[in-house]
Amino acid sequence: MKKKRKSINYGKWGYIFILPFFLTFFIFSLIPLADTIRYSFFEYYRSGIKEVGPRFVGIENYVNLLQSDMIRYAGNTLILWIIGFVPQIVIALLLASWFSDMRLKIHGKQFFKVVVYLPNLIMASAFALLFFTMFSTNGPINSILISMGAIREPIDFMGSVFGTRTIVGFMNFLMWFGNTTIMLMAAIMGISIDIFEATDLDGCSRTQRFFYVTLPLIKPILAYTVITAIIGGLQMFDVPQILTNGQGNPDRTSMTLIMFLNNHLKSKNYGMAGTLSVYLFFLSGILCFIVFKMTNKNDPDVSKAVIKSKKKEQRRRG
Repeated sequence: MKKKRKSINYGKWGYIFILPFFLTFFIFSLIPLADTIRYSFFEYYRSGIKEVGPRFVGIENYVNLLQSDMIRYAGNTLILWIIGFVPQIVIALLLASWFSDMRLKIHGKQFFKVVVYLPNLIMASAFALLFFTMFSTNGPINSILISMGAIREPIDFMGSVFGTRTIVGFMNFLMWFGNTTIMLMAAIMGISIDIFEATDLDGCSRTQRFFYVTLPLIKPILAYTVITAIIGGLQMFDVPQILTNGQGNPDRTSMTLIMFLNNHLKSKNYGMAGTLSVYLFFLSGILCFIVFKMTNKNDPDVSKAVIKSKKKEQRRRG
């Protein structure tokens, strides 16, 4: 009589392999997140050596934060993000379409990819210190402009709202457009070459092909890029923090939400810091949901249309 072979359950090994991730996530992410939400309902701060709280105050922290300068700092964050992101996505789409166009026959693509991506490897602190030195009143930019006769007196770039915001936005653009370019290139190169050949046979121009073929087909990656950029914009901290020495000068017009959060943490006001973190969490979730809905409004691969037509056919037959 043949012995029955014992069946091996391979499914359990999958759970065993992913268990370390869930343990790490639970300890270092989920518990701190729950604790942050808990602190947001408590008055908990330190004044010198005196510790006040934690004392339950309900939604009082949320109301007080709305009556503070949070809305103003949210506006600052939005403006700085727009200044950096709009040119970033435009230049990245342009470069990605050029580098992935086989008809242009661009030589040395790998070299250009490396050059484009290099600023992303530089630490934000080093980048901020570099620009602070370059655009200071005694910096090389002013020296060059004076020697050329373009200006008579040094320009105080950091002393004007327009100058500070432009520099912060330009730095964010330089640091991240390379990463965006590489991602969009990968998305475009994933499109079947047959589709582009079909557009050529139909007599489509490059502009028509880009707007009516390329953009709709890279919508998923484009949505991912915008969502990650929104999250990164809400977390904007290091560049304006170093550039303005944490003051958000001039007149707190470059103070971001995370800099505001950092001020609460420095003053050991953990209740308000937790409340602001919860606001940021829900704000990022709402913005990402809006972007996701906007970018997935149309279905370029017509999969939804096929599913709907199949359901209609089944109902008709039934």
